[in-house]
Amino acid sequence: MSSFYVILTGMLVAGGCSIVGCFLVLRKMAMIGDAISHAVLPGIVIAFLISGSRDSVWMMFGAAVLGLLTVYLIQLFQQSGLQSDAAIGVVFTTLFAIGVLLISVFASNAHLDMDHVLYGEIAYVPWNTLEIVGFDVGPRAVWITGAMFLINLLVIGGFFKQFKITSFDPALAASLGIPVVFFHYLLMSLVSLTTVASFESVGAILVVGMLVVPPLTAYLLTEKLSRMIVYSVGFGAISSVVGFYTASVLDASIAACMLCVSGVLLLLAFLFSPSHGVIWQKLFQQRGIVGEVGEDSK
Repeated sequence: MSSFYVILTGMLVAGGCSIVGCFLVLRKMAMIGDAISHAVLPGIVIAFLISGSRDSVWMMFGAAVLGLLTVYLIQLFQQSGLQSDAAIGVVFTTLFAIGVLLISVFASNAHLDMDHVLYGEIAYVPWNTLEIVGFDVGPRAVWITGAMFLINLLVIGGFFKQFKITSFDPALAASLGIPVVFFHYLLMSLVSLTTVASFESVGAILVVGMLVVPPLTAYLLTEKLSRMIVYSVGFGAISSVVGFYTASVLDASIAACMLCVSGVLLLLAFLFSPSHGVIWQKLFQQRGIVGEVGEDSK
């Protein structure tokens, strides 16, 4: 049963990340998840200093607030003329440094367990359970990641056309009366909440990877956004299942194996995709050259 919960959590994380990750890839903001996962450190420390508790609820709340602040600051720098990658780099490194400074000055004697909060281990998911009215209802991570997956599915599904138009052509969306800024912040809020809701249980590296790799794999295989989202969720699920059993055989990190499997799927798509695959393009080029030579010889 413990293995079932680990795989289920991995699939829910991959699904939730993949849904919003497709739009990040299309908007060329793939590394926003990495920025959020590091920039939330000050929120975790401040939550500890205010509450005096290392309870996950307080730390998750502080992380969520800083995650949204990170998104706002990145957008603010971009609007001021700074390039997207530079804005992301400046914001997340500065906030992460502030978090380290707060720990060294105000919480140097406190064991905040940063490795667990920022880089949690998915193998521990079955033992961190949630109790409601005295009843054990299963792993906390399954409920949190499952709820976030459902929220992403409902919001993206409910406003699919708006997200699609604002991602491909913001000027057209504005001319149609669609509030482009609102949907940008709504998407960034979903990304922030998805990242924060997932990384405590499964690790920041797995979350960041699932935000980028499955959507990029799907991007190489289809030109249709709806299919891209479905393919991305499917690739994330496959990576979770195959990665878990690969880790069991190798006695290795589960999260690392899940991401490695996801990376292998991306490599296969990169090589053999009918529209973008390197090998297919080489074959078509060779056939074209042979065809031209044959025509010239006649």
